[in-house]
Amino acid sequence: MEITAYPPGMPCWVDMGSPDMAASKNFYSQLLGWDYEDAGPESGGYQLATVRGKRVAGMGPQFQEGVPTVWTTYLAVADADATARSVRDAGGRVFLEPMDVLDQGRMAVFADPTGAVVAAWQPVRMPGSGLVNEPGAVCWNELDTRDPEGAKAFYGKVFGWSTSEVPMAEAPYSMWHLGDVEQPIGGMMKMGKNWPAEVPPHWMVCFAVHDADTAVEIVRELGGAVFYGPEDIGPGRFAVVADPHGAAFGVLKLRAP
Repeated sequence: MEITAYPPGMPCWVDMGSPDMAASKNFYSQLLGWDYEDAGPESGGYQLATVRGKRVAGMGPQFQEGVPTVWTTYLAVADADATARSVRDAGGRVFLEPMDVLDQGRMAVFADPTGAVVAAWQPVRMPGSGLVNEPGAVCWNELDTRDPEGAKAFYGKVFGWSTSEVPMAEAPYSMWHLGDVEQPIGGMMKMGKNWPAEVPPHWMVCFAVHDADTAVEIVRELGGAVFYGPEDIGPGRFAVVADPHGAAFGVLKLRAP
């Protein structure tokens, strides 16, 4: 589905920093069918991944050694500076103060009170991903946290989110809703005893794929890791994997509507 604008509070973009850009570009091209656009000489090597000519994600070089390779979820906001103030007022921590990203928008990076890192994006020229819910594009953003109630309070206060609960075998799964809109914009799972203690709370990015089983095999062949699945879940067939540099993400073969 093509998309040209995001209301404030909705996940709108994902990106990652890579210690080896050539290797990362090759991995995701083979797995997700990505092509790339260079964001320009002033971007520091930032690449825009595309599917069918639409921007779906970003990738840039890591400039600090020892920084984990992770996918970051961005939430659309009307005012990044006001969002940073709201984050602090609600008990979060701002890691990157609001800053302009060339002429494309304004961003900030923060952690919610449960410890999960997420970013804010105030669009100027670039609203975010131009394609969602299709193979190669993001189809879901999920907060995994050990404190769901604390997360509900924070995101409700800062972004106006509400939740609905979906029964599951291990623990209730929460759907995030933007205001009173029935269609969920993301999810939340409680990190229980089966989660390794060293895994911090985080936002997980999930990409749609043509076939989850094939995607898992490609991940293995290219030197990545498989943490879970593939297994059938409500929305389709799902697995959690990681690229060769350790960045974890989900792959999901969506069921037909």
